Amino acid sequence: MVLALLPLGIMAQEQGAADTPKQESRSSSKIFTGFSGGMLLHGGYLFSDDPTKVFSNTGLGSPDYVKGLPNDGFCYGLGGLLRVHFINHVHLGAEGYVSTMPLMKTGSNVRTGWGGAFADFYTNWGRTRPMIGLSVGGGTMKRLYVPKQDPVESGSAPDESTTYNSSYVKTPFFYMDPYIGMEIGLNNHIALMIRIDYMLPFGRTNSGLTKLGDDVKWSNFMTPSGPRLYVGVMFGRLKRN
Repeated sequence: MVLALLPLGIMAQEQGAADTPKQESRSSSKIFTGFSGGMLLHGGYLFSDDPTKVFSNTGLGSPDYVKGLPNDGFCYGLGGLLRVHFINHVHLGAEGYVSTMPLMKTGSNVRTGWGGAFADFYTNWGRTRPMIGLSVGGGTMKRLYVPKQDPVESGSAPDESTTYNSSYVKTPFFYMDPYIGMEIGLNNHIALMIRIDYMLPFGRTNSGLTKLGDDVKWSNFMTPSGPRLYVGVMFGRLKRN
């Protein structure tokens, strides 16, 4: 009787051993559900409440002259991101971008480069995946000021006594970047992404060239800042099979 049941016990044990890897594989596939990456173009509108914060250098001229400088404008740029998908509802990844805000048509600009890690939560509505998330990291804001030069009248020599002060200030910062977005799946491997964010940079509002030394604090909110709209294409394993 025992000898007759022994083959059945061996077969059941072998069957259980065969099922274990499958169960573990299915369990892991439920946690890790995809990966993707892509490039994004963006455009936005940045602004500040004070032109001296845009250029961060009151040594450019008299206070009245600095106050007449622009304190807002449009920006554009590009960047990319890589991410891993978990439980079909969470993205974890890293990203980096460069954005330029041209000013005054003289070559003046505010150029911002930043990168960090992000996490967002998303849901699936057919081919559409809305999301909400937060990115944190660091970057550098570079402010270049090139003044307008007065036109020289025909036949007259330039005024050599005129001094045109230019300025270049480079300031590192820490940022938090809340965002919302949406992906439209074209197939299981390609999707169109649309995202809107509002980056919040914190660093030294003014440089050592300014006379506002009392305001130099790393806890300050830096400007110019504002909303950006991103549009790009994502590639990878975008949908769980």
